[in-house]
Amino acid sequence: MVNSGLWVGILTALTALGASSITARATLRAAQAQVATTAKAEALREQRERRRSAYRELMSCAHAFNTVTWQIDDVDAAHGRESKERLLTRMCERIGPAIGDMNRAMHEVRLDGPAEVSDAADHVRNTARWVQRSLRALVGDQSVERRDAYDAAYRDFRAAYVTFIGLAREALEVENT
Repeated sequence: MVNSGLWVGILTALTALGASSITARATLRAAQAQVATTAKAEALREQRERRRSAYRELMSCAHAFNTVTWQIDDVDAAHGRESKERLLTRMCERIGPAIGDMNRAMHEVRLDGPAEVSDAADHVRNTARWVQRSLRALVGDQSVERRDAYDAAYRDFRAAYVTFIGLAREALEVENT
């Protein structure tokens, strides 16, 4: 009887050790999973905030660019060719730095992605350059054709900008996965 009691004690102890080991491994795995989930959530939050910042910067630069292009209304309202030329020249001087700022912001978007938003940001910058070329062409030649080309370039810029905003908004949406 003593031997069977000893064996029962040994089996009970081994069972307890095995159960303890299994519990410890399960607890460790759960803790590791929680750490991984928390780390992934934090990385996604940081990525979203970097993207939001980069997108806002590009949008701010696009607004500064628009501030220059909207001065075309002042050109239209001006009387006399010299006055119009002076306003157009001032616009050309201000549009270059605005595009430079947009170029810098576009590269930030390129770093943070995703690819669709990066491509859209690049398209915004390229259409802004087209507006700049069309504006320069107006200096010295304010013909209807040149003005129509400027207006068309601006409409293309605006469409590219609206597309960028839509894609940026989609990229920032939080997915429930």
